[in-house]
Amino acid sequence: MKAIRCREWGTPDVLRLEEAESPSPKRQQVRLRVHAAGVNFADSLMVGGTYQVKPPFPFTPGLEAAGEIVETGSAVDGLRVGQRALAVLRNGGGYAEEIVLDAAAVVPIPDAMDFVTAAAFPVAYGTSHLALTHRGHLQPGETLLVLGAAGGVGNAAGRDNLEEIGQCRGARTGAAVVAGSVPPAPA
Repeated sequence: MKAIRCREWGTPDVLRLEEAESPSPKRQQVRLRVHAAGVNFADSLMVGGTYQVKPPFPFTPGLEAAGEIVETGSAVDGLRVGQRALAVLRNGGGYAEEIVLDAAAVVPIPDAMDFVTAAAFPVAYGTSHLALTHRGHLQPGETLLVLGAAGGVGNAAGRDNLEEIGQCRGARTGAAVVAGSVPPAPA
């Protein structure tokens, strides 16, 4: 199997496509054949050595992926071979042809969701939801304006997720994107 590997901290140009082992799943694990993987700011932080998780070298980055389950461990319930699913990989690993991970980090995806959307879902949408509900404590009657709605999290919050979360919480919603460049502040 092939995987993108990181052997030193740096920018994405330190990453290399290499042959890697594909371990068998343990009792509570599944093997997922990756069809799409998310690319996030957090992935670049991990490769640069500045993310809160620093896996030992060599490691495969990629915090989210989507694909098809090709094998399950003997104690896995609720997931089956052939099922389409997304995976949340706290320690990376998604930039590989196959990944083996705990079944608890694997979620079936609906037929209407393609692999690319599913692979981009956990980090951007999860961060957006957490920011609006747990950090921002959005309340009924409040107005929510998401600035920077052009990035992954802002886009998820501002375009797709914002209205739904805001309406569920009884808030008025809106989003803004600044076009063009902003001159640097005077020294």
